[in-house]
Amino acid sequence: MKLATYKDGTRDGQLVVVSRDLSTAHYATGIATRMQQALDDWGFIAPQLQDLYDTLNHGKARHAFAFDPALCMAPLPRAYQRLTGTAYASHAALLGDAEPDLAVHQAASDLLLGAHDPVVCASENQGVDFSGEIAIITGDVPMGASADEALESVRLVLLSNATHLRHVSDRLQSQPAAAFSPVAVTLDELGDAWDNGCLHLTVQVTWNGRKVGLCDAGADMTHPLGQLVAHASKTRALRAGSVVSSGTVSNAGVEKNGKKEWPKGYSCIAEKRAMETALDGKAKTEYLKFGDTVRIDAKGKDGQSVFGAIDQELAPPSA
Repeated sequence: MKLATYKDGTRDGQLVVVSRDLSTAHYATGIATRMQQALDDWGFIAPQLQDLYDTLNHGKARHAFAFDPALCMAPLPRAYQRLTGTAYASHAALLGDAEPDLAVHQAASDLLLGAHDPVVCASENQGVDFSGEIAIITGDVPMGASADEALESVRLVLLSNATHLRHVSDRLQSQPAAAFSPVAVTLDELGDAWDNGCLHLTVQVTWNGRKVGLCDAGADMTHPLGQLVAHASKTRALRAGSVVSSGTVSNAGVEKNGKKEWPKGYSCIAEKRAMETALDGKAKTEYLKFGDTVRIDAKGKDGQSVFGAIDQELAPPSA
């Protein structure tokens, strides 16, 4: 099934069930009002949401309405915790990252942005960068869970744009609020695109109307999402509603005529700059400017958007 959270003036919004083709929606009133409520009692609430989802897809829901992604908050607007990992070795290698092979870091989770919310930054000079990522929302994860056990906890999958301030050295200050796709989906919706913690879909990144990234999220995922969750739970349990992100989706470069190429493009500007440095000795592409737009999407075999698109604009703080 597909779930979203509509804006209603509160910090947690209203849970809605969204049709498979993302055309219609229905409030989950009477089942669960908030996403966290559903996650806390998933075994009881999920089957009821599934029934509503099936009714909606058959065109028989009594109070269905047209779905508008612009009215969405993040599917889980605030989380008990958000963790971001290093799932792609190709990304770390390209950026010359000195991190260990597998690392998971804590990130801001008290405010998660909706897919059409602006990215607000104090200055363009902070080196504002987008990052197309895969994310999951978990149920309860016991301390010391194996990767396979961790996968059993995955409730929902979604896309993320994790903004990075590349010129800000302090890790806490360099990662503002992340944005998430309008819709989060259960694993059964993904079919064979979901395989052992890897999502085999192309993440399409468009910058100012120009497509710059078409990376396969599953092809070069060195550390599947189950491994990231297991790593995070080595010394502590995770509670339902934890958000775990993959880090920048990345595909390895290839040698062609003695020269390195990256035919799938890039999911963050830092990668593009690293590619330029490797080829020409100097980075030329600048980071985001106010008014720039970023769109992140993933489509299924039918050519339709699976999660809905993240579509954001970089904006200065309001006066």
